[in-house]
Amino acid sequence: MIDDIKKRALHRSRILEGQLRGITKMIENEDYCVDIITQSLAIQNSLRSLNKLLVENHLKTHVAHMFEHGEQDTAIDELLRVYELNNNRAE
Repeated sequence: MIDDIKKRALHRSRILEGQLRGITKMIENEDYCVDIITQSLAIQNSLRSLNKLLVENHLKTHVAHMFEHGEQDTAIDELLRVYELNNNRAE
């Protein structure tokens, strides 16, 4: 991984860990549902931010390498799979 992206991704994942621990405590304490939902939405935003970093790293490293070595179809297939996973998620 690119050092700067790795540092930011690790930071984001640690924030997510704390957010998940927080939501677990909120559920255990039977906090107000809207407050739990608000925290859940914040976690989803954090995950999107982490995914964006991971895609950025993948494009700058692996995809660039694949294009340099004539493996464009493999790179495109991977990105299409990720795109489809993102668009087929349950709401």
